[in-house]
Amino acid sequence: MNAKGKIYRISGPVVIISGLNTRMYDVVKVGNEGLMGEVIGIEGDKSTVQVYEETSGIKPGEPVENTGMPLSVELGPGLLESIYDGIQRPLPVLKGSMGDFIKRGVSANGLSREKEWDFVPTVKKGDKVNAGSILGTVQETQNIQQRILVPPNISGTVDEIKAGKFKVDEVVCTLSDGKELTMMQKWPVRKPRPVSKKLMPNKPLITGQRILDGLFPVAKGGTAAIPGPFGSGKTVTQQQLAKWSDTEIVVYIGCGERGNEMADVLNEFPELEDPKTGRPLMERTVLIANTSNMPVAAREASVYTGITIAEYYRDMGYDVSLMADSTSRWAEAMREISSRLEEMPGEEGYPAYLAARLSEFYERAGKVNALCGREGSITVIGAVSPPGGDFSEPVTQNTLRIVKVFWALDAKLAQRRHFPAINWLNSYSLYTKALGDWYNESVSQEWSKLRDDAMELLQKEAELQEIVQLVGSDALPEDQQLTLEIARMIREYFLQQNAYHDVDTYCPMDKQYKLLKAITMWGNKAQSALESGAAVEDIMKLKSKDALAKVKFEKDFDSALGAVTKSMEEEFGNLRGK
Repeated sequence: MNAKGKIYRISGPVVIISGLNTRMYDVVKVGNEGLMGEVIGIEGDKSTVQVYEETSGIKPGEPVENTGMPLSVELGPGLLESIYDGIQRPLPVLKGSMGDFIKRGVSANGLSREKEWDFVPTVKKGDKVNAGSILGTVQETQNIQQRILVPPNISGTVDEIKAGKFKVDEVVCTLSDGKELTMMQKWPVRKPRPVSKKLMPNKPLITGQRILDGLFPVAKGGTAAIPGPFGSGKTVTQQQLAKWSDTEIVVYIGCGERGNEMADVLNEFPELEDPKTGRPLMERTVLIANTSNMPVAAREASVYTGITIAEYYRDMGYDVSLMADSTSRWAEAMREISSRLEEMPGEEGYPAYLAARLSEFYERAGKVNALCGREGSITVIGAVSPPGGDFSEPVTQNTLRIVKVFWALDAKLAQRRHFPAINWLNSYSLYTKALGDWYNESVSQEWSKLRDDAMELLQKEAELQEIVQLVGSDALPEDQQLTLEIARMIREYFLQQNAYHDVDTYCPMDKQYKLLKAITMWGNKAQSALESGAAVEDIMKLKSKDALAKVKFEKDFDSALGAVTKSMEEEFGNLRGK
């Protein structure tokens, strides 16, 4: 293999090189500064390289060197609490060495080579180990134990295993055939990590957000998309999911977001408290920051870097949730590189392979039997930022064909201060049936019926609203006026949720069930009272209706709800007496 070639032509992040033997997806060092790039096309003795850094100032004739390796990430102790860029360079380490502005061509190890970790073996000399077997454990953070795995392409018999403090690149185990294993492994980001079996997702990802858990649940190991226009609350929703969802590990990819938004995430995340342990949330989080002013090619790589790190923790038997914010910016990076390569454009200028790339990414989600014998899962939640909130554009449409859950954010709801601004008429979940058994066993046998009744009321309300806009609500028959009121209660008391309120920010399933049941009970009693001759004005004035609105904010929810239910019984009893 030729060690050196030279630059032939430059077009933004796309550089054509000549005189160098390469393979597809080899990583090369471009120019005198050694900018990192990846081979994406080969024709004769010329190779096309997408460069992960700014290419201004480099010129034809400068040398190019081939590393002979595909773009890979380092996996091992030290990933959690890290903040990386799209190609796994640790940003705090780079900031420490060169200040706020990172120079081109610099590289740093993804995992620290200085820190020592306390390795506790779980196998002994003479044990047979296979690909993915657990060699030992390292306490990575206070509540997360990293399981050190045999790399997927290695198996054999343990000849020697050590215990004690080691750096990630020091040998901790030697196999009988002489292979030496460290706590760290490298893995090419574009290649999915192997599993022994994919399983059907049958448990929901509990997020504590009523509209998500109650109406449109996502399964652990499932896929969901949150499309929405600017200012509709995508980032807050994703942060709520990162904070509250019942997974052990969170991987958050800020892919092409505005610098100030990403700065907020980087400032807020280290300060967020993990509600399960009381420790910083960052102790079970990996952040990948790739802002919109960073080079576009690295934006494409950041998505693959994130999913590979998520697969590594899944292989240990952990449940991982991955937030990609936003896949639209990733698609825009693909579009820019595709146009530089002079490829035939598809719809709206996106490359023809847009759908294939999106599905390759979402396909790496799933609930699996890992090679180590444990069950693990990756739930992928991708935000989509359609220009002008137009859901008919290619990225949203291709994403919808792949994912099973669609949480449609609505700018009009956000303007009315209804948060989360998820439109209940446009959203859907294809997991509802598969998760029905879990809800019936773990929440209540009545849950599915309560949910269906609530959805039916909201749809009736949408139909009636068209008439109301023409003639006003007073012109409607009394039973329809009551239907509108009950639907309003479901919207405002159940679906609306305050992410910044100490109590309301998280709502456990038991509380969700009791709250929805209480609203439904009020509605049923109101319908009965109306049928037995009570005036709709009298029903609307009942104090229990307004008291129900405040119950969700009470710390002692059960006793507050008990008091409201009691007053509800008395008030409806008095109405019937009249």
